[in-house]
Amino acid sequence: MMKYKPDWHDAQRRLTALWNHEVTDRPCIAVTAPNGRSACRPPAPSTAQQKWIDPDWVLADIRAQLENTWWGGEAIPSYLLMAGWVLCLGGTPLFDINTIWFDTIEVDFSRPSPFTYRDDDIWVKAYTDLFEAVVDLAGRDDFLVGNAGDLPANDLIAMIMGTERFLISLIEHPDWMRDAIIAGAREKLRVCQQLRNLAREKHDFWYGNAGWMPFWAPEPFISTQSDVSCMFSPDMFEQFIVPELDIYGEAFGAMWYHLDGGDARQHLPRLLSLPYLRVVQYVPAPCEPPNGPEHLDLYRQIQAAGRIVHIEVSKEYVEPLSRALDPALLMLQTHCKDVSEGEALLEAAKNWF
Repeated sequence: MMKYKPDWHDAQRRLTALWNHEVTDRPCIAVTAPNGRSACRPPAPSTAQQKWIDPDWVLADIRAQLENTWWGGEAIPSYLLMAGWVLCLGGTPLFDINTIWFDTIEVDFSRPSPFTYRDDDIWVKAYTDLFEAVVDLAGRDDFLVGNAGDLPANDLIAMIMGTERFLISLIEHPDWMRDAIIAGAREKLRVCQQLRNLAREKHDFWYGNAGWMPFWAPEPFISTQSDVSCMFSPDMFEQFIVPELDIYGEAFGAMWYHLDGGDARQHLPRLLSLPYLRVVQYVPAPCEPPNGPEHLDLYRQIQAAGRIVHIEVSKEYVEPLSRALDPALLMLQTHCKDVSEGEALLEAAKNWF
């Protein structure tokens, strides 16, 4: 039994059925709500860097978030370790209280790619120390630690080079850039596997997505994305992104993919052709309607290809989407005002198909 989720075995059963494209008595719905407790949160961090990478502050924040939340349905107790962004292929992270950015650098295309990890990389060590501290806090099965929450090589290199320079370089130096992305992907994979090995020695839940769009499956998988590809043609996606996806797919066998906004939807047919793709999660662009009935055609396209749709929706859209979509290929995530509202939602869902 998971410490923060007494009904974990039931959720595990439903998520296993979902992974196998089977239906239980309702769709998979992850519901969180305040549980009425008042576990103290830590004082506001004194610096942005403390918020993201300081183990003492992060562990205190994890305890408070876990203890103050009701994890209903298929909601998995977890915490977003966004500090995984500091695994930045030799770059320099810049900390903001709301996010993490990167110093931009100039690239010499007559030399090998600089996007790699040195043995003495201070940010790899800092994140590894934090990750290990979180694994120790989680114990064998108190909550899900999950993947590092890091960025793929293509998005990282774009951020470190600067997006405009990155895009121009794809045209002016395509072979160098493709090789740099592939090499960066292999470097990312090496560090990711080191972290997974660290976690699996101590923790039952050493894979899966945690914190942001948490997801669990009965076998290991990798989560990834390519936000920068919203500015790519399909041919560029094939040339620069698919090779990186193939590296991850070959290593892990199954993939959860974050599709970011309408401009990235042009790549969906190619993504759906990838044999290792199992789940597609969609986040509408700010100019689009939020996830809900207005995107039904997209969700149906994903399900028609035999892939699971994973989306975060407002509570009022849970029922119409549950009725309109295949429950065997649907993972909904929502939030309720309190536990009683969440429990009522989950009970009502048994009558929606």
